[in-house]
Amino acid sequence: MATFLSSSLPLQFLLLFILSGSILLTQSLSTDQTLKTFIFRIDSQSKPSIFPTHYHWYSSEFATPLQILHTYDTVFHGFSAILSPQQAASLSDHPAVLAVFEDKRRELHTTRSPQFLGLRNQRGLWSDSNYGSDVIIGVFDTGIWPERRSFSDLNIGPVPSKWKGVCQTGVKFSQNNCNKKIIGARFFSKGHEAAARSPGPISGSLNDTVEFMSPRDADGHGTHTASTAAGRYAFRASMAGYASGIAKGVAPKSRLAVYKVCWKNSGCFDSDILAAFDAAVNDGVDVISISIGGGDGISSPYYLDPIAIGSYGAVSRGVFVSSSAGNDGPNGMSVTNLAPWVTTVGAGTIDRNFPAEVVLGDGRRLSGVSLYAGAPLSGKMYPVVYPGKSGVLSTSLCMENSLDPSLVKGKIVICDRGSSARVAKGLVVKKAGGVGMILANGISNGEGLVGDAHLLPTCALGSDEGDAVKAYVSSGANPTATLNFKGTILGIKPAPVVASFSGRGPNGLNPEILKPDLIAPGVNILAAWTDAVGPTGLDSDPRKTEFNILSGTSMACPHVSGAAGLLKSAHPDWSPAMIRSAMMTTANIIDNRNQPMTDESTGKASTPYDFGAGHVSLDRAMDPGLVYDITNDDYVNFLCGIGYGPKIIQVITRTPVKCPVRKPLPENLNYPSIAALFSTASKGVSRKMFIRTVTNVGQTNAVYRVNIENPGKGVTVSVKPASLSFSAGVKKRSFVVTVTADSKNLVLGDSGAVFGAISWSDGKHVVRSPLVVTQLEPL
Repeated sequence: MATFLSSSLPLQFLLLFILSGSILLTQSLSTDQTLKTFIFRIDSQSKPSIFPTHYHWYSSEFATPLQILHTYDTVFHGFSAILSPQQAASLSDHPAVLAVFEDKRRELHTTRSPQFLGLRNQRGLWSDSNYGSDVIIGVFDTGIWPERRSFSDLNIGPVPSKWKGVCQTGVKFSQNNCNKKIIGARFFSKGHEAAARSPGPISGSLNDTVEFMSPRDADGHGTHTASTAAGRYAFRASMAGYASGIAKGVAPKSRLAVYKVCWKNSGCFDSDILAAFDAAVNDGVDVISISIGGGDGISSPYYLDPIAIGSYGAVSRGVFVSSSAGNDGPNGMSVTNLAPWVTTVGAGTIDRNFPAEVVLGDGRRLSGVSLYAGAPLSGKMYPVVYPGKSGVLSTSLCMENSLDPSLVKGKIVICDRGSSARVAKGLVVKKAGGVGMILANGISNGEGLVGDAHLLPTCALGSDEGDAVKAYVSSGANPTATLNFKGTILGIKPAPVVASFSGRGPNGLNPEILKPDLIAPGVNILAAWTDAVGPTGLDSDPRKTEFNILSGTSMACPHVSGAAGLLKSAHPDWSPAMIRSAMMTTANIIDNRNQPMTDESTGKASTPYDFGAGHVSLDRAMDPGLVYDITNDDYVNFLCGIGYGPKIIQVITRTPVKCPVRKPLPENLNYPSIAALFSTASKGVSRKMFIRTVTNVGQTNAVYRVNIENPGKGVTVSVKPASLSFSAGVKKRSFVVTVTADSKNLVLGDSGAVFGAISWSDGKHVVRSPLVVTQLEPL
C-alpha cells in the first residue's frame, strides 16, 4: 500500500507516492491516460552487464515501446520519456527506479553595471588583457544572436584545451556562428515539443515563424544575459540613445557556451534543463548561469527540483552555479532557487537612471522613469483619463480589448501595473487611440520603477505619485497632462538600492540557510539584444536594436556568473563554495551616500532578508582573506539533517550515501551566513550554537580577531575563540558562535527577525557574515 507524503506543490494537483522504495510524483488518484513527460531517476549501478549502454537498458527493460526523450548520465542518472501517469506509476515499481516526477514548466526571471561591481578599466581584474580567457561560462537561456559585437573573438587566444563541447547547427545557425568567444552552442527542445503535443498551456509544435530550431535566440533574453556575463567591449553602445557609452560584460575575455533550454512564449522544461546540465558538465564549463525559476511561485523540495539536482551534480564536480532569486518581491519568502549549493542572486539598482515626468494641468510635476525614444509630446497638454474609475479591473489594468476607443482616443491614459506586461499595456492604449500612457504602481510595487522602451509616450510612476495623478483626475472637471523625457542621468543617489521586485527571504524550505546569498546590478541593464524582436519583445514591435535595457534578477545573475569566472581564473584551485564565500564575505551593505542600503519598495533600510550578505564587490572578493569551504560530504550531512533519508538523498547525489548515526544539525553547514531559529514555544532564555570553519587564502602568517554586531535587545552573541591564528602549517581554524535569546525581552522587527553580523579582521581584510535571529512556530 502506498504511503502518502505532502510535497510543496499544490496538493490538489500533486502528491508524493512512495512505491517499492521509489518516489513518484504524479496526479492525485488520477486514472488520466493523457501522455505526458516524466523524468526517471535510476540507480545506475543496477544496469545488467549484458546491455552496452544505459539507453539500451532503459529502452529494452522498462517499457515497450518506450519513447525516450533524453538520457542522463553525468549530473543525474536516468531518462525522460513520454508516458501516461498510469504507466509511470507502473514503472516506479521497478527495483532500479529511485524517483519519478512529472516534467515541469519554468519561467525566465526576466554600460555601467560592471563598474558598479567595483571593476574599473585597466585596473584589478581587468588589468590583464587575457584575464578570464581560460574560463568557460555556460549560459542556460533562450540562445544567442551570435553576430553582435559583444561576441567578437578579435584578439582572443585559442579555445581552452579542456573544452569538449560542440557547435550544434540548425535553423539559421551554422558552424561559422561559433568562434573563439562563443566556443559552443546547443539547443534542447524535446521536453518542450513533448509538452506541446499534450493538452495544456503549450499547444502545437514550435512555431518556426517566431522561433529557430537551433541555438539562435528568437527572444532576446539569452543574448542579454550572455553578454552581461561575458560580452566583449562594444563602443558607442546604447538603446535608442539611452545609456550610451561602452557596453561590456563582467568577464569580457571569458568564453561562452550557450545552452538553449527556453523557448519564446513557452518557457523552459525540466527535462531539457537536466539534459543541458548533463551536457555542460561533460563539455567542460567552469560556471553555469541559470536565470530560470519555478513558474508557480512555489519552491519544491530539492529531490523534486531538477534545477537543484542538476546544480548539485555540477557543483560536486567543481562547477560554480549561479541562479536568479526570482522577481516576486517585495513579498517575504518570495526568493527561489534555494539549494545551499547554488549561489542565489537578488537584484539592486545602479547609479544610472532614465528620468521622465508627468506635468499636470495644475502645474505639479510627478517624477517617474521611461525609455521611450519616439516623437515627444513637446509640452502639449492632453486630456488625461483613468479607465479604472469604472471599477472594472480589466480596464484599470488596460488588458487586451478592455479600453473603449471613444473614451481614450486622443488622451493620455492611466493604467495600473500588474497582470500583463508593462509594454503590452502601452500597445493596448495605442490601439485604442490613446496618445500616451501613465503606468501607475500599486501598493505591492511601492516606489520601485523599471524603465521600458514603450511604443508610445509613457511615464512609469511609483505608488504615491500614481495615487496623486488619479486623485487629480477624479477631482478636476477637465484634467490635462503632458509627458517629458529627460534621457540618461548618471551619479544617482542612493545606489545601490534593493529592487522592489527582487525575491526576498526568509528561505521557505530551510530557514537555517539565508537566501538570497547576495545582490548584484539588475535594474535597467544595457546588454546585447536579438534582431528577431524589437526592444519590447512584442511581436508587433518592428524596431531593431543592437542593445536593450532590461530589469530583473535574470540580469543580476549573470553579473555574478561573470564575477565567478574572473575569480575562478584568478584562483583556479578554489571550490564553488570558496568562490561564493569570497563574494559574500566581502559584499557591500553601504550605498554611495555611505549609508545603509535601502529598500526600493519602502524607502526604509533593507535587511539580509532583502540583500543576503550584501551587494557584490568584486575587487574585494579577489582577496577575501578567509573563506568558508563546503565539501560534498558537508552537503550530504545537511540533507541528512533536514530529514532526508539515504534513498531520497541519492536522487540528488547520484551515489549511495549513509547518514551519520547522530543526526547532523542543518545550521552547522559551513555557510558564510548564520540563521538562528528559536521556537515561539520557548520561554525564558534559549541558546543556539553554530560551528564554522574558515580557510586562510591570504597572507600565510596572520591573526584575525572577531567583531560582533549584536542584533539588538533580547539577544546576545559570543564567539570562541575570539582570535584565529594561521601559519604555513595551519590553514584552517574553527570557531563556535553562541546566540542567546531571552524571549521576555526579544523584540523582532517588521520582517519578523533581527539582524547582526560576525566579522573577522586582520587589519587588512574584513570577513563579514550576516546573522539572522528569528522565532518560528513549533511543528
